[in-house]
Amino acid sequence: MPEQNFDIVVLGGGSGGYATALRASELGLSVAVIEKDKVGGTCLHRGCIPTKALLHSAEIADASRDSEHYGIKSTFESVDIQGVTNYREGIVAKKFKGLQSLLKARGITTIAGEGKLVGGTTVQVGDDRITGKNLVLATGSYSRSLPGLELGGRVITSEQALQLDFVPKKVAVLGGGVIGVEFASVWKSFGSDVTIIEGLPHLVPNEEEVLSKALERAFRKRGIDYKLGVRFQSVTQNDDGVVVTLENGETVEAELLLVAVGRGPLTANMGFEEAGIKLDRGFVQTNERLLTDVPNVYAVGDIVFGLQLAHRSFQQGIFVAEEIAGQNPVIIEEANIPRITYCEPEVASVGLTEAKAVEKFGADKVASYDYSLAGNAKSEIIGTSGSIKVVRVKDGPVVGVHGIGSRMGELIGEAQLVVGWEAYPEDIAPFLHAHPTQHEALGEAFLALAGKPLHAL
Repeated sequence: MPEQNFDIVVLGGGSGGYATALRASELGLSVAVIEKDKVGGTCLHRGCIPTKALLHSAEIADASRDSEHYGIKSTFESVDIQGVTNYREGIVAKKFKGLQSLLKARGITTIAGEGKLVGGTTVQVGDDRITGKNLVLATGSYSRSLPGLELGGRVITSEQALQLDFVPKKVAVLGGGVIGVEFASVWKSFGSDVTIIEGLPHLVPNEEEVLSKALERAFRKRGIDYKLGVRFQSVTQNDDGVVVTLENGETVEAELLLVAVGRGPLTANMGFEEAGIKLDRGFVQTNERLLTDVPNVYAVGDIVFGLQLAHRSFQQGIFVAEEIAGQNPVIIEEANIPRITYCEPEVASVGLTEAKAVEKFGADKVASYDYSLAGNAKSEIIGTSGSIKVVRVKDGPVVGVHGIGSRMGELIGEAQLVVGWEAYPEDIAPFLHAHPTQHEALGEAFLALAGKPLHAL
């Protein structure tokens, strides 16, 4: 049985896996990436990138409908779903080709096939055994369902939703988190009637409550229906559509039901537990430095409990590569990883919500300021409402930034630096932002918290 040896073997070529490999190769380590499908994983092929392409097509559809408001006469005719698909697939293909070239240029060995851990740091792929001085598990995640809810037919996940060759007239979305509201946003822009079903009291329930309520108002204005605080009971389907029954007896009829209740860790039947790796509800258990109980075996990305975000996976992959190389990298707190929901309007945040800050520091030690985008000229120009809320420790640093409005995701980079570097509003206040930009809204909130508001009361 042939055996290959490397400094690092990475099981899984998604965001976390290939980031580990790229950084490790920069540090002079020999690396093999084992991937059963395509490098880039869910994010590139079935998640982040194709869904954002869909959302951009949706933005163009909305802009064409609303163009007369801006003095431009145009007519919205229809959605050419094949044209949308060609655009989306073109973006993915270009990024995939670029990633393949990058891995090759860095001298990384890519092994195609399904790997199974056979003990220690050895993975078997077919008849071959690949052993690393270190092993990094990066096997990713899958679309979850609910107990008793069978996927298939007209009950679909986000992966099938991406592949649809038609625009549904009416669609129900089970789950009001990131995936659910993004697809709801796309379908509404494409002309569908959409109903979201969320068992918790708010849409995007992990966000600052003021953002959740603002998104609910915005969706109501867009004509997106939602049912909050009521749980799914059952679904039946026939040739014409689905009937979703809720626990309160209400029913929702639609052509399709999108199940968007989160993603689970892909760790079953891979030899993990047999090799001594501890799992909790399928998630790999690690210490704060991402090391498992098995020596020299690490885990990164969606299989490590926490935020399931591609950039978190990138960060963890880089961290582990540097850890293996003996560089003792800095641990990034989970709260300080930026979070963006790319619906219209966008929701973006980093750091602690006000409630979490109060929990951590005490109510008398926390201050916040919520700046309305109504006072921001660039937001008025592009036609968005919304707000930016900044949370600080009194006489201390900014610990959270939370925004809603078109293009809010583009502002989160600055917010991440402010929160990550524990900047005080008083430190930031002298650095006025370029005018007119949406970044000024951040600046206005910092100025207000520093006690010297400019365009705010």
